[in-house]
Amino acid sequence: MTVVSGRAERAELEGGARRLILDHAARLLRSSGYHQTTLRELAEAVGIRKASLYHHFRSKEEIVEAVVNDGVRFVHDAVRAALEAAGEADPRRRLEAAIAAHLSALHGHSDYTCASIKVFSFGDNPTPESVRRTRRAYDDLWRALIEDLAGAGGLAPGAAPERLRLFLLGAMNGSVDWYREGRFDLAALAGELTALVAPADPEPDS
Repeated sequence: MTVVSGRAERAELEGGARRLILDHAARLLRSSGYHQTTLRELAEAVGIRKASLYHHFRSKEEIVEAVVNDGVRFVHDAVRAALEAAGEADPRRRLEAAIAAHLSALHGHSDYTCASIKVFSFGDNPTPESVRRTRRAYDDLWRALIEDLAGAGGLAPGAAPERLRLFLLGAMNGSVDWYREGRFDLAALAGELTALVAPADPEPDS
């Protein structure tokens, strides 16, 4: 039987409270945006006093920063896992696996990912370096995928890799406005987006 110390138990409870705060913050930021989401509204949603929020976070900006970073990390982790599972598959198959993972995580953690997409600024405050760093790491992953595909001759003639990367990420993230579970199949969408970026070689005539 595992015995949990009082200190560890308190840390676990505090970690759960922190995640509960972030869950509600993500939902509010998704629906209302940065300026309209207030700490008072968040505290009421969580069911605690406003002052209690400061036990876990120093400011509204720190809460927003955590939500935005989690939104990117959830997707980044899913894509990285999909690429590890794809192993040494050809660049086009790896791209399709990454697109499918991005879409699945995007809609599977929709409060966080939509909040991350929606919150472009932190009011009058500069975008935190952690947000820039987290997004830059994810951008670099996609840069490498597109460059590998280009190196293998998988892009349409004349296609610019960086513009394709921006197009693809914009198209995937834009699906939060129209995707509905049950109406669209994520695997099919991944295949269609892959075909737009990297047209498959035509089947040889029989």
